[in-house]
Amino acid sequence: DPAEAIWKTELPGKGHASPIVWGDRVFTVTGIAATKQRVLLCVDRTSGKILWRETVVQGPLEKLHKENSYASGTPATDGERVYVVFRVGDDIVIAAHDPVDGRQLWRVQPGTHTGEWGFSNEPVLFSDKVIVDGDSKGDSFLIALDRTNGNTLWRVNRTQKGISYSAPLIRELAGRTQLIQCGDRCVTSFDPQTGKPRWTVDGPSQEFVGTPVYSEKAGLVLISSSWPKRHLLAIRPDGSGNVTETHVVWRDDKGAPYVPSMIVAGEFLLAVNNSGIAFCYEAATGEVYWRERLGKHHASPVLIDGLVYFINDDGQINVIRPNAKFERVAQYDLGEPCYASPAISDGQVFLRGFEHLFCIGRQVR
Repeated sequence: DPAEAIWKTELPGKGHASPIVWGDRVFTVTGIAATKQRVLLCVDRTSGKILWRETVVQGPLEKLHKENSYASGTPATDGERVYVVFRVGDDIVIAAHDPVDGRQLWRVQPGTHTGEWGFSNEPVLFSDKVIVDGDSKGDSFLIALDRTNGNTLWRVNRTQKGISYSAPLIRELAGRTQLIQCGDRCVTSFDPQTGKPRWTVDGPSQEFVGTPVYSEKAGLVLISSSWPKRHLLAIRPDGSGNVTETHVVWRDDKGAPYVPSMIVAGEFLLAVNNSGIAFCYEAATGEVYWRERLGKHHASPVLIDGLVYFINDDGQINVIRPNAKFERVAQYDLGEPCYASPAISDGQVFLRGFEHLFCIGRQVR
């Protein structure tokens, strides 16, 4: 029974960052408001025991939206280092830690972040780089650091002061490696090796939360803006320069999410809007196949063995078979609220509720 937890571990502090898995270890971050610490946690995958907790940085607490936390950016690892990003006061702090013993290997402060709702940006790994978006209401940038020492490899200054909580999508698109970043009041494709821009789509709104997704079948990048208006755009990624008028294939404002990312499953695109209604689209055309109320979501849906798992804010897990007709395969309850997206590894799902980290699925032999 997937609802049976193999273990659940109470975590210190508070954080909405997702867990990540590497081998027999699970990493996540948390914020301890009383001591102003931002902490990296390492949990034993088999037992759920906390192996170590390391303070990444201690310093002023930033202003927060009530739905945010002081540790909302999910870490990343390549097995050699665990990379973390926090906002401390108004400074963006990026650090790397040893995955075995937790000691800090390097830490840099490449710039500031302006905005009263806090921070949730996260490190994304590509080639020899760790890439972080610093789009905010003040001095904004997109930066690539050297994984080994934190030195800046390239930096793109952004000028339109449009805040973003969205991580970049990096993959092969239209025959070239592209980094798609939603922020700075636009959607832009960059060359992740150099930071040079390839194409851009204006707007469609000021702010972004969800991360872009890509439909192989449709050959489209799908993005959603968050504030003040929610627009879902399907973009052909083969352009250059400003492609606002030429490369937006379809758009929709009914099912566009505010916080959670969307998900592609075969020919379908699934999304859940700010009213808690899930939409299933044909990714190629934007035709709506069905809509169904699943509750408010912060966590992004995930695809496991062809099934889409939606986890709503109350911790209810809805398992949906992506299809032209709505089909709920199962429904489970986590037993506590959840804003963090799940991590999947070898038939197990790692879920972070408000209080606990859960390991659900089959025992790994």
